[in-house]
Amino acid sequence: MDIIFGILAIIIVLGLAYIMSNDKKNINFKGISVMLLAQLIITWFTFNTNIGRTIIDWISAGFNKLIEFGKEGVSFVVGGIQVAEGGSVFFFNVLLLIIFFSTLLSVLTYLRILPPVIKYLGGILSKITGLPKVESFNAVNSIFFGQSEALLAVKTQFHHLNNNRLYIVSASAMGSVSASIVGSYLQILPPQYVLAALPLNMFSALIMASVIAPVRVPKEEDVVDVKDVSNDKSIFEAMSNGALDGGKIALIVASMLIAFIASLELVNWLIQFIFAGVTLQEILGYIIAPIGILMGISPGEVIEAGGVMGTKIVTNEFVAMLEFKEMFGSMTEKTVGIVSVFLTSFANFSSIGIIAGTVQGIDSEKAVHVSGFGMKLLIGATLASILSATIAGLFL
Repeated sequence: MDIIFGILAIIIVLGLAYIMSNDKKNINFKGISVMLLAQLIITWFTFNTNIGRTIIDWISAGFNKLIEFGKEGVSFVVGGIQVAEGGSVFFFNVLLLIIFFSTLLSVLTYLRILPPVIKYLGGILSKITGLPKVESFNAVNSIFFGQSEALLAVKTQFHHLNNNRLYIVSASAMGSVSASIVGSYLQILPPQYVLAALPLNMFSALIMASVIAPVRVPKEEDVVDVKDVSNDKSIFEAMSNGALDGGKIALIVASMLIAFIASLELVNWLIQFIFAGVTLQEILGYIIAPIGILMGISPGEVIEAGGVMGTKIVTNEFVAMLEFKEMFGSMTEKTVGIVSVFLTSFANFSSIGIIAGTVQGIDSEKAVHVSGFGMKLLIGATLASILSATIAGLFL
């Protein structure tokens, strides 16, 4: 029954994307089928084979070792601050790790290690799916870099992008996450689900975007240029710039958490003036419950789980992750896995502004178009998160 529900959820998600499509005749059904098959194989391999689980354990161990290195740096700076026994300071223990991971990415980019890897992985993706190279490159790039950085990496290609191609690159940026933040996610959610979500969300974002905004690009125009990936003059400048960028991200996330969590408390306080004991999370839980059940969440857990998923959409993933972490003890492993995969993306309202602002800095004319399809972008990215979580649920 769970498999039947899961297949039904996938059909509904693809059906909604099809209804939203602005060019149904040019949908690349072959490429979409290949990507769906790739998701199923990757998820089965990750969750249901010893080799897959071992690889995930190795990757997780690698991240944990990097997290240890990062914590050494954090401890040197803030180690003298006293915390009550058993206490934890989220900004110090989680967010400041972003600085170290951002530094690593900057150095790997300066050394020209990361760009060729991303380019050739994007090339392989383009070849097997039939998607244009820029869109494929950007999808892979979005796994490693944040929304703004991923879009900036293809800024020299922006003059080639019509509205549909612009939608696809924006959807990839919103539907994925950056490697600099993954270390922070791993401190909150089970590592195997966060790591599995990375390729799943890359494919899901491309699938949804390819249905909603199909593209056909002539072969002579299908090029991608990643030569000017770093302006750093030395490895030390790369480290400095990476650290500064990471510090900015950590402060931005901290600021957003303060604003969103405080606002959520305010909204709940206002709601309870009318409906005593009711919260925004519960309302969102009831709204999302039908699709949540089809995704594989048990009926007894779907309201709480749906509330967390809704919180992520209206606030951001960190707010939802911190709320969800408190529920682990009362949730089944399957629900934890499904919701964790859903939460591991940038699909929320604030991302519309981030993407539109980035595009504004690259091409002000195209920023108008991005703002125009901002809600469509969020709906597509949310459908992508549902698709990833549903596929994960089929193998849990």
